[in-house]
Amino acid sequence: MRLTKKSHSCVRLEKDGRTLVVDPGGFSEEDAALGADAVLVTHEHPDHFDEGRLRAALEADPAVGIWTLKSVADQLSAAFPGRVHTVGHGDTFTAAGFEVQVHGELHAVIHPDIPRVTNVGYLVDDGALFHPGDALTVPDHPVRTLMLPVMAPWNKISEVIDYVREVRPERAYDIHDALLTDLARPIYDRQIGALGGAEHLRLVPGATAEL
Repeated sequence: MRLTKKSHSCVRLEKDGRTLVVDPGGFSEEDAALGADAVLVTHEHPDHFDEGRLRAALEADPAVGIWTLKSVADQLSAAFPGRVHTVGHGDTFTAAGFEVQVHGELHAVIHPDIPRVTNVGYLVDDGALFHPGDALTVPDHPVRTLMLPVMAPWNKISEVIDYVREVRPERAYDIHDALLTDLARPIYDRQIGALGGAEHLRLVPGATAEL
């Protein structure tokens, strides 16, 4: 499986000539969803879900399907009947040849006064990769590669480190990093790498890795 990092929380996975894209939101490239065979969306926040990007992908290729939770599906399903699939915690499905399990239900707490939206994470190909969206969900399954939400209004570095420790992946790649400045990156790299207990890695947008 080839992993390509796109901006912020968006990643592209390629296997056997097919492509799965996760979270092509408004902080990601305009064409982040184009060329995908299937798209997964973790939740409705605009840095993860951009309706225009998804509509462009669906219109460009009538074979593209989207798997997501109800709050996102409701915004697209009427215009693309049969192509937008609603999923929730515990569901399993196959998308573009990738086997996917759904884990989690709620977005992390931003502030007690802000209502929590729904959020799901996607475990791909029997633990080869886990993308949690905007939550520190720990799947009840071993994870080899964790996509790590490294910097957000809803987390702090101690929580990020403890999350890596709890999931216990072989490696963790940064996502949710659009707000992390270049000045801060070495601090995060050093502390997560030293304390997380897993190999900590970072890809610039457009870079790839073989998993």
